[in-house]
Amino acid sequence: MGNNFSLSSFPQLETERLLLRETTLKDAEAIFSVFSDLAVTQFHDLDTFTSIEEAIAVIERRAKQFERGDGIRWGIAHKQDNILIGSCGLRWNTQEPSAEVGYELASTFWRQGIMTEAVRTILQFGFKKMGLRFVIAQVMLDNIASKKLLKKLGFQSQGVLKQCGFFKGQYHDLEQFVLTK
Repeated sequence: MGNNFSLSSFPQLETERLLLRETTLKDAEAIFSVFSDLAVTQFHDLDTFTSIEEAIAVIERRAKQFERGDGIRWGIAHKQDNILIGSCGLRWNTQEPSAEVGYELASTFWRQGIMTEAVRTILQFGFKKMGLRFVIAQVMLDNIASKKLLKKLGFQSQGVLKQCGFFKGQYHDLEQFVLTK
């Protein structure tokens, strides 16, 4: 049967410093800038971008995901300039009230608490507004910063899933984390 996670309109969220908003084609340059950085894509299931068309494809994919009702991806922007510096989102599990969280941030903004602020906000949205019971995250083993972020947000490691992720032409072991309501 599954759940109906569809929202009538894209929810814009705000934190002290950030706007979490829908990504539009106007954000293509900013998204290209984020994903053309090898430091950002190192632990991501996307290859490092070499053309603006790849950024446009990401924007279109995010819009379709939201329209289908199987996930939502917010662009992260500072309130003062509204320029995208990353994104975070939830992909619903249609079998049960749960989701998987994902995120990335331009490397120039690392270690400033931005992702903690953004992900905490979307988790609250997921638990309160979407009725999620738990959220999972799967992280490449060498992605120490991501593991620290998840632990800071209260996620607990469930162990390593061997050869679970296939991207960039090979299988990867992923550590799975879970946060319950």
